[in-house]
Amino acid sequence: MPPNPSPTPAPDSLDIDPSDPAAVSSPLEIKNALYARCASVPTETIFSQHDLLGLGIIPDRDIKLLLQCTQELTSEGLFKLLHRDGRACWRVVKREDAQKYKNLSNEESLVYSYIESSGREGIWSRILRSRSGLHLTVMTRCLKVLEGKNYIKQIKTAKFPNRKTYMLAGLQPSEDVTGGPFYTDGVLDDEFVHQMALWTERYIVGRSWYTTAGSTHPQSHNKKPSKHSHLSKQQAESKRNSTLESSISSRNSSHMSLLPFPPGYTGYPTIPEITRAINASNISPVMMKEVEMKQLLDILVWDGRIEENRSNEGYKAVRKAALAVMSGQRATEEGGQGIQDGQEGGSALTEAPCGRCPVMGFCEEGGPVNARSCEYFAEWLGI
Repeated sequence: MPPNPSPTPAPDSLDIDPSDPAAVSSPLEIKNALYARCASVPTETIFSQHDLLGLGIIPDRDIKLLLQCTQELTSEGLFKLLHRDGRACWRVVKREDAQKYKNLSNEESLVYSYIESSGREGIWSRILRSRSGLHLTVMTRCLKVLEGKNYIKQIKTAKFPNRKTYMLAGLQPSEDVTGGPFYTDGVLDDEFVHQMALWTERYIVGRSWYTTAGSTHPQSHNKKPSKHSHLSKQQAESKRNSTLESSISSRNSSHMSLLPFPPGYTGYPTIPEITRAINASNISPVMMKEVEMKQLLDILVWDGRIEENRSNEGYKAVRKAALAVMSGQRATEEGGQGIQDGQEGGSALTEAPCGRCPVMGFCEEGGPVNARSCEYFAEWLGI
């Protein structure tokens, strides 16, 4: 008996070099070569008729042969027919994705095609029903079948968490759907937002203000001597010196002044700097983007905790917020009360000797303590 002939490859084999037109002869080989060439580029690529002819696969740029190949590939699910600007175009479909359609009924294929076309945005069940034109019972059955085969999945959107939204199982929702890193399963993560805002505010405060030994108003400042109190000059000076010494000692041990940087300062942090700093701190489990940090900074601006600095497109912490932040840090480090609003130095009144004088109540024209003979004015004015 003659030996069995060696098996010949299947006619639709893809062992064809699509770049070699000489290796392509039959319409079936041309169709397979055309698909192989289109499948070698990203799946999002859209091919027009001109693009397909420009691949050099269709002999003599035969329009009829191209139409035959695209029709067969579309019927096999390997090409998807689209329309742009009134003209037909095609997008290549992976073979494993095309195989899914063969395992589905007509209704299931219709539902799957609409979900597939929604991409990473997903599609709301009500819109899906409107576009497909299927009865609610039929569509619900199709969705259950597709979910059971792990072709699709249901997701939660940040804007509409109660809506049933579907997308392909192998895709990840876009940030517009999930809400970005500030949302978990479509729900705003308040604790994460609070921690991120607190860290960002502290970082901006450190670049907006600096601390130094300050001055406070002792409680005795508000106590004026009675009208019947009479002190000699020596007694008034002695009381003033002793009170100043005690207030300075108390002030240096528990309080500090919060001062702004001088005009022309250009160290206020910008959005790129804040983004790099917060990513380097590892406080966030995901890498933050500048657009996401802009959202967080906008919240701090609306809350009146920071303000935009137009000179260098940076951000500056307002004084009240800086006091709150520095007070918390001081209390944590020393176990004290830190800076208290109304007790910090640096204002025009507290810089003048009268604003810090412990015996200001005795100061009067012709008295033992008076502005004409005050030795601290000469020192303050540099006379």
